[in-house]
Amino acid sequence: MNFQQFINIILSRKSLVLWALMMTVITTLAVSLVLPKQYLATTSIVVDQRSVDRVTGQVLPVQLLPGYLATQVDVISSHKVARKVVDKLKLDENPKLQEAFAKAGIVGDIRDWIADGLLKKLGVRPSRESSVMQVDFTYNNPQLAAIIANAFADTYIQTSTELQVQPAKMSADWYDSQMATLRERLEHAQSVLSTFQQEHGIVAVDDRLDLENARLAELSKQLVDGQAHTSELQSRLDLLTSTVKQGRSLESLQEVLTNPLVQSLKTDLARVESRFAELSKRIDVNHPQYKQAKAELSNLQQKIHSEINMVLSGIASGVTSSIQRDKIVANALAEQKAKVLELKKQHDEMMVFNREVENAQRVYDAAMQRGVQSRMESEISQTNIAVLNYALPPQQPAKPKVLLNMILSVFLGGMLGVGSALLVELMDRRVRSAFDISEVLGVPVFAVVSASKQKRISRQFSLENILDVSNKRGTA
Repeated sequence: MNFQQFINIILSRKSLVLWALMMTVITTLAVSLVLPKQYLATTSIVVDQRSVDRVTGQVLPVQLLPGYLATQVDVISSHKVARKVVDKLKLDENPKLQEAFAKAGIVGDIRDWIADGLLKKLGVRPSRESSVMQVDFTYNNPQLAAIIANAFADTYIQTSTELQVQPAKMSADWYDSQMATLRERLEHAQSVLSTFQQEHGIVAVDDRLDLENARLAELSKQLVDGQAHTSELQSRLDLLTSTVKQGRSLESLQEVLTNPLVQSLKTDLARVESRFAELSKRIDVNHPQYKQAKAELSNLQQKIHSEINMVLSGIASGVTSSIQRDKIVANALAEQKAKVLELKKQHDEMMVFNREVENAQRVYDAAMQRGVQSRMESEISQTNIAVLNYALPPQQPAKPKVLLNMILSVFLGGMLGVGSALLVELMDRRVRSAFDISEVLGVPVFAVVSASKQKRISRQFSLENILDVSNKRGTA
């Protein structure tokens, strides 16, 4: 079928097309006038995207606006919010709704049934470029439509606050239940530390450890110096022993030479020897002065020898005393080392107890701080949602839209008429042009003779007649 054939069919069936168009328009107009009027009330809600926590003041990451608004849309259109609207407006006490619920024969709560009905008439339109949402409610009563739309907005804000407060309240209750256990742990750790300090008499372990370390260092220095002195004395004693064994004179020893008493006695001895030598030349050996000088000389020699022996004996006793002193210092050093090691052990144990106390205190403080914060969050009655514009009773109905319905009826009626014309044409095909003859009969058309309109109408034959004539000619 080409366009010309389509036009010919429409012109030939125009009465059918017009009849279908008129019936569609009239039916649509009648239905639009009969349908009850529906009024649309709209409430505007603004959602403030704050990035600062209201309790702690910390900067929070800004949430994605589309996802956040989509969540808020789900909250507004939830059954929980709708049921709260029913309770707020006491719609379950409405006699008409009670009668409708009884006729419906539904088993359940009337409030749930009314809430589901409200949700069917509720519409939420989030803005794509802002934080404003439009809450629409459609009803046959304009005043009631505005009241219900505003009730949905107020109830949504209340529910949003509850959704923020409820987790914080549960968190605060949990922290409160944990505080007793954490407090017991802290008190136990402090008790263990205090008992340990009392048992060991520890007041300030760091200061005491420093003092004992200083004492240990001093004893170590004394032991080193004493051992060096003992070694020196032992060397001198070894030299003395060697000198005695070799039969050499002991007066050449350093200890003898540096002894002032020995040197003084030697001086007196030299003086007495000089006088004795002089007397030996003048008097006889039996002379009293000679004997006196000789006795004095012998006495000085004995004193010198005795003093030298005392010096040597002092060296030996000095070695013994130094060795004994080194042993005492070494024992004291060992005791001090053991004492320092014990203090270090106590220090390490105290550090463990201190860390346990610090950790328990840190956990307790953190739990206390978080519990206080959660408790404050659970008591917050503010929210970041507010009503921008409350709904007013609409003056004009939103449905039915007569003009729009009429425009659509014209379009649909025209489509229905054209479809009806084509359907009738398929059921009753007629020859309306030369193209129809060549397409149906399969014979070429040599010429077209024009005629008046009435003659063209009278000469129109049905496709069945033409096919009959063609068949008869073929038979002849």
